[in-house]
Amino acid sequence: MKEGFKFRIRLIYLFIFLFGAVLTTRLFFIQVVKGNYYEDLANQQYVAPAGEYFDRGSIYFKEKNGQIFSAAVIKKGFQLAVNPKILENSEDAYQKLSEIIVLDKNDFFQRVKKKDDPYEIVARRLDNETAKKISDLKIKGVNVFLENWRHYPADNLASHILGFVGYKKDFLLGRYGLEQYYENILSRGEENNFINSFAEIFTDIKKSIINNPEKGDIVLTIEPTVQSLLEKTLEKTMEKYKSQLAGGIIIEPKTGKILAMAVKPDFNPNFYNEVKDLSIFINPLVENVFEMGSIMKPLTLAAGLDQEKITPQTTYENKGYVTINGKRIENYDIDKYLGKRTMQEVLNYSLNSGVIFAMQQMGKEKFQEYLINYGFTEKTNIDLSQETTGMLSNVIDSPREIEYATASFGQGIAVTPIAMTTALSSLANGGVLMKPYVVEEIKIKEGKDIKIEPQVKKQVLKKESAEEISQMLVEVFDKALMDGIYKIEHYSVAAKTGTAQVIKEGEKGYEEGEYIHTFFGYAPAFDAKFLTFLLLVKPQGVRYASHSLSEPFVNIVKFLLNYYKVAPDR
Repeated sequence: MKEGFKFRIRLIYLFIFLFGAVLTTRLFFIQVVKGNYYEDLANQQYVAPAGEYFDRGSIYFKEKNGQIFSAAVIKKGFQLAVNPKILENSEDAYQKLSEIIVLDKNDFFQRVKKKDDPYEIVARRLDNETAKKISDLKIKGVNVFLENWRHYPADNLASHILGFVGYKKDFLLGRYGLEQYYENILSRGEENNFINSFAEIFTDIKKSIINNPEKGDIVLTIEPTVQSLLEKTLEKTMEKYKSQLAGGIIIEPKTGKILAMAVKPDFNPNFYNEVKDLSIFINPLVENVFEMGSIMKPLTLAAGLDQEKITPQTTYENKGYVTINGKRIENYDIDKYLGKRTMQEVLNYSLNSGVIFAMQQMGKEKFQEYLINYGFTEKTNIDLSQETTGMLSNVIDSPREIEYATASFGQGIAVTPIAMTTALSSLANGGVLMKPYVVEEIKIKEGKDIKIEPQVKKQVLKKESAEEISQMLVEVFDKALMDGIYKIEHYSVAAKTGTAQVIKEGEKGYEEGEYIHTFFGYAPAFDAKFLTFLLLVKPQGVRYASHSLSEPFVNIVKFLLNYYKVAPDR
């Protein structure tokens, strides 16, 4: 009897303990995990909810001192709606409401005519004070509704990186950029609003929401001050040369962190629905390919150096042109720099024939290997939506030498700006190719934060080869670029320009008189803190990138050296 009694007592204690555990866990979820949600429900005691509860994780920029700055948040407010079925005096309602908010009269009366519709929204995103004034009117058929919406405090800043939240059919989802790429992390689906705590405990506690790495906020590598500088520089340059498009990327070569990425023209994600040309949402730095021109030459020469087929002092006979497979390929200025020239002069004067010579010394098969190793035939896997791959099939699949010849100086192959920036960063990073990324941390509110670490993709060049091409590029910047007028006395800068023809859309050949200008450079050259890539599509009134992009590039470099307090290296 005693043993049976003790067993029953233990069983009662066990049930009490389990009940207490479930109750405590449930209270924790209600008060802590879903506190904001139930706070909104409390508000709805006096204000009706506007449809489904909307919530989403936040996105933050990160300043150089480590402070985070809001890039995308949830904003709370109210919307005003009328019920035409029960609204008795629409004229009186309009007059009273117009004393509180600005209403479009025609729109208001068009809506109140819809007698079969009990819910017509006439104003959105009202603040608390305005909502209270409207509620106090106590007009039958007029109501304020609690609503949340996605808000981008910095407006246009980094819009092509962020994307926006918009409707896809009846659902609010991330569209473009980070909002789309990190949809699974940022979204707060209906399934997260209520948790069956009892089932959670007894099925798989490891998968509890407080440890769920799939939901959180994200912190970017984007530095807002640097991003703002880049955007202002691009906007000014685009206006000056009336270009179709301007773009730029600032990256840390040693880590792959993107400090800034911008495209002009851009858009304000707060008003994405007002945009008429939807192509503006595309990020061409990730989603489009371009022939880049002569910024490809350092990559080709670096490969030749790496194979020990050339040195900076290696010479060839420059005739101003070469003929390959019956096709004549000319230097941009066929009558200049003729005769015996070194590889350093090939880079200084951007001689197509000299780069072709370097490619031929290593052979097209070996050159093809470097094109692949630089990452041009695959995605970089940057954490942005809709990344595309380069167009190199005409080179990779061709038995003819001419395709390799034109590819050596940046024509006949088209790659994304992010792929080119990543490849060029290997020159600034001892030959090591890094994966580029824009999110460096995922903040789990009730769990362990996830840190995104730099990721090495491969060693493309020997360290000595990267240092040698860097030295050659320093001479280009110090002496050859606009005759050395931009040389920075106490800092070594490695740089090169590119000017390429524009491919005709949908047909073979190039557009007459239209060009793509590119510019890249890194500093300090032998301990690079950052690399800057710039792009102009169809600039007007200027032929060469050296004239359009040198000054913007130098202004950015000087700002970065000062802003990050980089010590002089010479």
